Amino acid sequence: MAEIKKKAKRKLYFRILKKIMKIRYKKPRFVYLGEPFENGALILSNHEGTDSPMSLEIYCDKPVRMWGAHEMNSGLVSLYKYQTKIYFHEKKHWNIHLARLFCLIASPLTNLFYAGFDLISTYKDVRLIKTLRESIDSLKSGDNVVIFPENSTNGYLSELEGFHEGFVLLADACKKKGMDLLIYVSYFRKSDRTYIFDAPIMYSDLCATYKNRTEIARYLCSRCNELGKMQFDKHGKPIKAKNECKKRKPA
Repeated sequence: MAEIKKKAKRKLYFRILKKIMKIRYKKPRFVYLGEPFENGALILSNHEGTDSPMSLEIYCDKPVRMWGAHEMNSGLVSLYKYQTKIYFHEKKHWNIHLARLFCLIASPLTNLFYAGFDLISTYKDVRLIKTLRESIDSLKSGDNVVIFPENSTNGYLSELEGFHEGFVLLADACKKKGMDLLIYVSYFRKSDRTYIFDAPIMYSDLCATYKNRTEIARYLCSRCNELGKMQFDKHGKPIKAKNECKKRKPA
């Protein structure tokens, strides 16, 4: 069981940076459909560019550590290449030359920022084992691990096209160590700055309901999209659509 832990500790310079970044990232409305997460949970979220991770980092009052591509966590040169080609050109669809020029200024600042983020680096090869080990240690220490699993090949879309299955590998690794992860699916809606967190689901319940990793990832991605379409009253209560009659699984 994860120990009780307050908001993640960050270095002084990074806390100052976050105060400045509030000019750009306004506080979202946090809506919980169940119990709010506390410590040692797995949180899945859409990415929405930088808005989702920044909103969580700046305004979340619980300890979080996020998965991030290792290129963002491996020094200035690696970050520059990643930002120009992958982030701005392929995902944000910027002109590659404009991206390179912009990142001459942006990447040094971003590098300083990421250094304070305390990211858990992710890999697409055997080094993923390191990611899983660090994630498990963080969960045990009381951090909530945040993963943005959406397939963003075609960019960051309001309607997610799919989830990568890396988070299921983490849940499986935890299961082997006797940890039944509590999973929160969430969706950040940029249009009205609402961060919606679904009621938590135990990983064991998902395993009992769905046959394999692909089915689990497909279901949770579908649920994430459902959250993004929900509307709420001023008290944070869902406003049900007239044709809403299906009961979601698992029970």
